[in-house]
Amino acid sequence: MSVQYSGYQHQTLYQAEPHMSQTLHSARERFKQLCRSQHVNKHVRIETLDGDVFEGTLLHCDKGIVYIQIPQSSGHRAFIPGRPPFFNQTILPLVLYELLVISLLA
Repeated sequence: MSVQYSGYQHQTLYQAEPHMSQTLHSARERFKQLCRSQHVNKHVRIETLDGDVFEGTLLHCDKGIVYIQIPQSSGHRAFIPGRPPFFNQTILPLVLYELLVISLLA
């Protein structure tokens, strides 16, 4: 969706290079097929480009977002501003282009 404002000039701050866009689209499609067909409900370890590591159950992937469920025993907790932290089965969305490695854990 695009909103046009009359009287304003626009300046592009960032535009992905065409080969980068094609590579990301291809990786997203390949990853989506891999997750949906073989590895949903499997235990995985995910490492991000920033070095963060998450372990949990792969629940779903859609439009470049991976959803994993982090078990209570992992020590992670959810934080919602204005509410006390709670320990539970937290569902964590991760963005595909920030992921470095996804490992299937037996």
